[in-house]
Amino acid sequence: MGRCDPGLKHARSLEVTEEHTATAVGSGDVPVFATPALLALAEAACVGALADELDPAETTVGTWAEVEHGRAAPVGATVCAHATLIGHHNRRLEFRVNVEHDGERIALVKHRRVLVDRERFLEKLAPNSGAVGRG
Repeated sequence: MGRCDPGLKHARSLEVTEEHTATAVGSGDVPVFATPALLALAEAACVGALADELDPAETTVGTWAEVEHGRAAPVGATVCAHATLIGHHNRRLEFRVNVEHDGERIALVKHRRVLVDRERFLEKLAPNSGAVGRG
């Protein structure tokens, strides 16, 4: 396993288009940056922070998020998610993500990812794998 030391950082930017709006994703009825799109951007920044730290057989999966989306961003705006790894507890990785537009925070995301063996994780999803719910 890579080191994944607290303090790792990564930023990911996105220009808001119609496809990123609350109207388009079904999370509201106004044409502004949607909370689900914001969360996806925040997760991408977290994944980017770990990109050079993991062994090729490893990946992380998102397991929990808390989103405080305090300000709207219009179509055409560039938003940037700044992710920082703040804790590493065994396989659990804790992130804090500030999402900004025009230099001001529009959202704060707390996010948890779990380190997994890629192959074993995918095997559990395969048909006839003996996964819970299979009869």
